[in-house]
Amino acid sequence: MVNKLIDDRYIVISADCHAGADLVEYRPFLDAQYHSEFDAWVESYEIPYEDLKGPDGSRNWDSDRRLTDLEADGIVAEVIFPNTVPPFYPKSSLTYQPPATDSADAERRWAGLRAHNRWLAEFCAQVPGRRAGICQINLYDIEASVREIRWAKSAGLTGGVLLPGVPPGVGLPELHEIDYYDPLWQVCEELGMPVNHHGGSGSPAMSDAVESPVIFLLEITWWSHRALTHLIVSGALENHPEMKCVFTEQGTEWIPSELMRLDYFFDRMRNAVGSQEYIWGEPVMAKLPLQPSEYWARQCYVGSSFIRPNEVPSRHEVGIDSIMWGSDYPHKEMSFPYSLQALRAAFSDCERSEVEQMLGLNAADVYGFDLKKLAPIAEKVGPKVSDVATVLLKGEIPKEAERCPAFVGLTADA
Repeated sequence: MVNKLIDDRYIVISADCHAGADLVEYRPFLDAQYHSEFDAWVESYEIPYEDLKGPDGSRNWDSDRRLTDLEADGIVAEVIFPNTVPPFYPKSSLTYQPPATDSADAERRWAGLRAHNRWLAEFCAQVPGRRAGICQINLYDIEASVREIRWAKSAGLTGGVLLPGVPPGVGLPELHEIDYYDPLWQVCEELGMPVNHHGGSGSPAMSDAVESPVIFLLEITWWSHRALTHLIVSGALENHPEMKCVFTEQGTEWIPSELMRLDYFFDRMRNAVGSQEYIWGEPVMAKLPLQPSEYWARQCYVGSSFIRPNEVPSRHEVGIDSIMWGSDYPHKEMSFPYSLQALRAAFSDCERSEVEQMLGLNAADVYGFDLKKLAPIAEKVGPKVSDVATVLLKGEIPKEAERCPAFVGLTADA
């Protein structure tokens, strides 16, 4: 159904953006007992990521600059994943959390994650209703994570919870181990906090070999997609039917084929009596009355960052009400400042009602954005319906735009 709030523009909510404090700005959000350790840590710490340095690093924490950039890109609201390195961590905690060296290190890292959450709550409050911050938790301490989720809900972090990956070797139970993780699913369902799983999660760490990052790149989505299988097989989705799960920046095209594959095996495990699939699967199938595709349709979503034009034809198989577009600001792969062109490349042939769902309505439903409050802003900065319906021709955008996968093959020199 066409959104009646605005006649000629779209309300665009980016379901995939990233932010975090400038390193020293985390200090006020740490418990005082960690201040001296934090000061010592900062002195010797070297930021490992280029996008956090230099003149563009402030895109992560400069609220005014960020708002100006996003509005210039036609975006009125955003879902915020972490980006910067939280206190006492050796790396970003977006994808997975490396094990601590000892109990004291574990306590410091937990304090660092809480500092990020408190900074993020304040950052989101600077523009009420336009930022849905995602709370970080610590899978090594489930009880403390449950308490943090309750705090996040009360603090207005409406983006829900970031579910880190569980790659081999980090000392954590696999995500399908329901007895360990069920308290998380319980509290997320109870409080209406979406569970967000970002691309890159679950991949084994890279080695120093030059081939290692190539293997990482080629396998990264496979490792990320495992979370969906684990949440279905464990019974997490069956036992918590009101829990919403979002799989972000992992592509979109994989979903129909993966659901078809899972449905096939579930059917074999239920009905192929005497087969190995039946022998292994029957005890689990007895607890799962639905097919994987039905669990997906009921409570799963995809954060389709810079959705590629060749992924759009499968939108009905994925579910028009499951897809949420994202710009990935301020990452290197972001569609900024060419988001209008990215929308044209992807959605020029789609019905307006479908585009509205994927650009804003779905995200508003999942993350609780008030569309009536966002509509006046979109009337000023949102992309025009007629512009998005205009086909993007090859060569309309410069070669530098190809850093964003949405533009592969469409740039001037491609």
